[in-house]
Amino acid sequence: MEEELNYTNAFEELQSIVSEIEQGEISVDDLSEKVKRATTLIKFCKLKLTTTAEDVNAILKELEN
Repeated sequence: MEEELNYTNAFEELQSIVSEIEQGEISVDDLSEKVKRATTLIKFCKLKLTTTAEDVNAILKELEN
């Protein structure tokens, strides 16, 4: 069973992929798939951070009123 993707899991997986690439542990055959997965994870993390920032700003604005 696959874990539900959340920011922490996505960030940890992304760090793992970067580490593998930096250490040369990925074969040329797997590199394309890892880069595609990393791109997906980066987009997910960016969206999560943006959404969270918007939520926090909305809450803070409510508190000001």
